[in-house]
Amino acid sequence: MQDSITRRNLVRAGAWSSVGALLSTSPAPGSDSDRGAASGQQAGRIRLPANYYQQFDADLAREVPGEGYGGWKRAEVELSRAHTAVVVMHAWDCGTPERYPGWYRAVEYIPRANAICEQVFPPFLQAVREQGLRLFHVVGGGDYYKRYPGYQRTRELAGAAPPPLEQIEPDESLQRLRRFRSEHVFVGRKNEQDVKCGAARVDFAPQAKPRADENIAEDTRQLFALCKHFGVNHLIYAGFAINWCLLMSPGGMLEISRHGVMCSALRQAVTAVENKETARRQLAKELALWRVAVAFGFVFDVDDFLAAIRRSDASR
Repeated sequence: MQDSITRRNLVRAGAWSSVGALLSTSPAPGSDSDRGAASGQQAGRIRLPANYYQQFDADLAREVPGEGYGGWKRAEVELSRAHTAVVVMHAWDCGTPERYPGWYRAVEYIPRANAICEQVFPPFLQAVREQGLRLFHVVGGGDYYKRYPGYQRTRELAGAAPPPLEQIEPDESLQRLRRFRSEHVFVGRKNEQDVKCGAARVDFAPQAKPRADENIAEDTRQLFALCKHFGVNHLIYAGFAINWCLLMSPGGMLEISRHGVMCSALRQAVTAVENKETARRQLAKELALWRVAVAFGFVFDVDDFLAAIRRSDASR
């Protein structure tokens, strides 16, 4: 393993989507042209409860002014079927704790991610597919996805990748600091080999494997190419981890939002990187969902979301 554990390395260790014809000659599922003009605008709308956070007004008369904020609230919002897509990001098969004990020691959220894949993803993804909502997969941490037709289509659409970011030349001091962090911060010397071996064979979780007609992006450039091609301006994320990969990795909310795309999350379909002080109550997940609600979009509950897309589909 390299001396430096970069942000993308942490993502990997964290449990770890003529061109138009290739992507599809037919309109995006749920688009207005799919239904015909006679169906009217209502058929393209999804109305559902959204969780949002009122980050005002601080009460300067209080000992802690921020306690005056409105906090979490719910309201009905309207989504456009034609311009909305679900994103499943970094839903990985990380092997078992018996095979890679060091990976599981370093990345405590893998069991929670596995449980979400096993319990939440099957009915969730089945409903998304049955109701014709567009579905993208965002990947990283290896080349396990490159054989899928959805990746080949996206790569053709997005074109050649730019050169990687230029890196500063490390000196001996920086190398020693990086090594210290690798041994004492994350992942720990005794865990390195398991993390390296696990990352080398990472794959889609069985419940999250893309279908042949679903597109795959490996970075923000490719994801934005898909958004432009299909007219998507709102991405609703599921996957792991909500305070790490889904926010900061290529294809995550921070980078794609700079293109003007709104980014929301599904509470029951995400988990977070926790620490010793937050793990019992999953406080890091709560803070990450707050950040999504304030900085990027909304937080939806899976049951509300599925009920809404089924109602919307029935009205088409």
